[in-house]
Amino acid sequence: MKKILLILPFLCSLITNAQVFTEEIESGILEEKRTLKIHIPANYTETEVYPLIIVLDADYLFDPVVANINYLSYFNEMPEAIVVGVNQFESRYQDMESDPETGLPKNIGAYFFDFIGIELIPYIESKYTVANFRMAVGHDLSAAFINYYLLRDEVMFNAYICMNPTFAPKMEERVAARLATFNDRKFYYMATAESDDRDVRERVNSLHQTLDQSENKNLYYYFDDFKNANHNTTVIYGLPNALNDIFSIFKPITPKEYQEKILTMEEPVINYLYDKYNTIENLFGFEKEILINDFMAIYAACRKKEDFESLEKLGALAERDYPKTMMADYFYGEYYERIGKPKKALKHYQDAFAKEEIDFMTKDLAYEKMQQIKIDFGL
Repeated sequence: MKKILLILPFLCSLITNAQVFTEEIESGILEEKRTLKIHIPANYTETEVYPLIIVLDADYLFDPVVANINYLSYFNEMPEAIVVGVNQFESRYQDMESDPETGLPKNIGAYFFDFIGIELIPYIESKYTVANFRMAVGHDLSAAFINYYLLRDEVMFNAYICMNPTFAPKMEERVAARLATFNDRKFYYMATAESDDRDVRERVNSLHQTLDQSENKNLYYYFDDFKNANHNTTVIYGLPNALNDIFSIFKPITPKEYQEKILTMEEPVINYLYDKYNTIENLFGFEKEILINDFMAIYAACRKKEDFESLEKLGALAERDYPKTMMADYFYGEYYERIGKPKKALKHYQDAFAKEEIDFMTKDLAYEKMQQIKIDFGL
């Protein structure tokens, strides 16, 4: 309990530091005003772009979504994001009404479906610099509802967080069939709990059995079945897991990733770094500065695998992202030292000595390297 009490003020401060406000939008489709909750990152700037996260059932789901996003982005575990919640306290059953025979939205449910895609998202994109990456988050009825956007010819969302979805008839089959067809990357997270409603749990597990066997390499599917949770508390357990899984590519390289993926590569290890950051740029629509942690992971792999060509290319990336520091010249210096070109190595270590220290690369270390080269090669 003490740990929970200590972390709560921290989470609250993260929400407070960001820009969170309520706004009304006039809907021509629904012929009424709808109340939105909007979260804008504290450091928002129009020179950057941000993933857009749409949260249904925002009356109770918006705050935990924003708290988790702010926490993870604070530690660079995911990008900062714009979060838009739609309040549905008085209208959720009408908003998500479906036909009992077809299983598709009907009446206000059909209008609400169009409101999200035709009015809400274009409205937000006209006001803020939004990235190409969009996510939908729902629980219970709204978790089921966001699956309708999968059925469109032009799919609106890249990622779906579906916690305890109460599916309309035939939707499990439709969702499974649709997710098998995508040629671009889609993320799909689903969760249930040991004490979930029996019918919900059975249908979720049925869909899980199908998706778990999917051979579509473009589908990134994640599933949780929480043992000590119920229909409501699944949200608290599920949100951090879902965000952690979906944004795993954005996170720093982990020791496990280093051991199991990088050291086992047959191709040059620098390709892992290229692929990781190209994927981030293609997926989220912005170029991310390479983390120092990731530079150090690839540097260690270069040395362990004696992949010195990758070490030279690593220096070029460091020169681009950290030009005022010693990093690039240190990598270049070690590269030339390893391939037997001591004069070039000495020149780069001397240049490194004049720049800012970073990580393990200090002026003392650069000086030691210079002296050792002079001794070893008689320079």
